[in-house]
Amino acid sequence: FSSRNNTSYSSSSTPILVVMKLAKRGGLPCLCLDASCANGTLDVHHAIPVRILRAEEWQHHLPPLVNAPDVQLEFQLDRPLKAVIERLKCISPHIYVDGSMAGELVLRVENDAVSIRTFYDKLIPRIDDQSEQMQQSQETPRCTLKVDSKKLLASLQWQSAMSRGSVSSYIVCMIENEMMVVHVVLNPEDLGFITYYIPVHYISHDDMVD
Repeated sequence: FSSRNNTSYSSSSTPILVVMKLAKRGGLPCLCLDASCANGTLDVHHAIPVRILRAEEWQHHLPPLVNAPDVQLEFQLDRPLKAVIERLKCISPHIYVDGSMAGELVLRVENDAVSIRTFYDKLIPRIDDQSEQMQQSQETPRCTLKVDSKKLLASLQWQSAMSRGSVSSYIVCMIENEMMVVHVVLNPEDLGFITYYIPVHYISHDDMVD
């Protein structure tokens, strides 16, 4: 893949080819990365020791099984969350996230001394078959989650670590009292994606009311 997908070489203006392969080095399994510039001015080799999983261990490393999201909202890259979460983390260890399929999301912290809310609107609702049926049968779906501010911030570190051209968009999925999912679509889209699963705290319906 190209160096635009690797921040270690983001300052280089010369295209860099990186080849990854699984091989043995010194009798140990390693993930080997061979990087070279098109003009031959750079040649780097890394061998990272790894442990090969047995087939019966795979189930412990699969993504968690979660229900269909109640709310799915797509953000463009010019609507980052990281800077806001960093400030809210200094105020409260927990953040309430209120989402609506009307394209709205609210981040809020509340304690005895202060109440702060940050509003995002004109987001893009991602509607699948189940979401479409829900919207036809009832009012606009909404969801409120309570998450650890540190864990939410950790899922957004890519917003500063990755170059702007490496990500196409990101989607926030909310499953009531179960999970918050941040799905990052890489650029180009056929390169793949990164998905973060953030556990949530149980909250009663009374706590969900603003």
